[in-house]
Amino acid sequence: MPKYGYLVVEGPHDIEFVYRLLSPFGLKRVRLESELDPFFSPLIPRQFPPDGDLQKRMPIPLFLQSPTHVVAVHSSVGDTRLVQTLEENKVVVKITSFTGIGILLDSDLVISPADRYASLCKQLQAKGFTFPDEPGVIKLGPPRLGAFVLPDNNTNGTLENLLIECASSAYPTLLNNANEFVSKSLRDTTLTLEDLRDSKKPSGQNKAIIGSMANLLRPGKAIQVSLQDNRWLRDKTLELPCILKVQNFLADLLELPKASDFREVPS
Repeated sequence: MPKYGYLVVEGPHDIEFVYRLLSPFGLKRVRLESELDPFFSPLIPRQFPPDGDLQKRMPIPLFLQSPTHVVAVHSSVGDTRLVQTLEENKVVVKITSFTGIGILLDSDLVISPADRYASLCKQLQAKGFTFPDEPGVIKLGPPRLGAFVLPDNNTNGTLENLLIECASSAYPTLLNNANEFVSKSLRDTTLTLEDLRDSKKPSGQNKAIIGSMANLLRPGKAIQVSLQDNRWLRDKTLELPCILKVQNFLADLLELPKASDFREVPS
């Protein structure tokens, strides 16, 4: 019987980030429902449109599978629904059957990681989940419980901080060019405050840099496609201390061997 894991993340970029960190352990995407372990069948939506909303995407997790593990990575579609997503799905899957349940979230640049995590724990406690007192720590189970506040549980920031670290290793020239382009564009007087509304947010500049790079690497495609296809999280970037810290947290949570015992499995 395989070990089951369930991860809740904020959005599609986080899903691809987690996939790239778990792929070295032999976990591969499940494309066909017939190939998926039946344990996770209750997480597959059976009604369309979801909640009667024709514009809403089907809330189906990314399923990853190996001979020893099966993991569902679920996007909450925003940081305000992390706990709600976990609460909604505990009624359809037996929680105690999991090896590990975890949450990945951004700390952002306004709220400290400690305050961000304290707020999350308060919400989780109200729903009957008792997570560790500190982020990045695993509470033994079953199931094992833990949350990681990106980028490193201590520093204000988001996933984009980690991706920029990876880009400095994998795409240094492209990163410099994107930095210059975004910085120059933010000073463009022909752009209105409304035009730059999102770019002026605390993490907006980093998001614009990553978006610029991803659009060059995969023109017209979403950023998550570039994270999946390109060298953001492959080879030497997986050896960066900031990336290993997240990867080792996931390995501990899901009872995977350490990342150093593996070589990356191509997608």
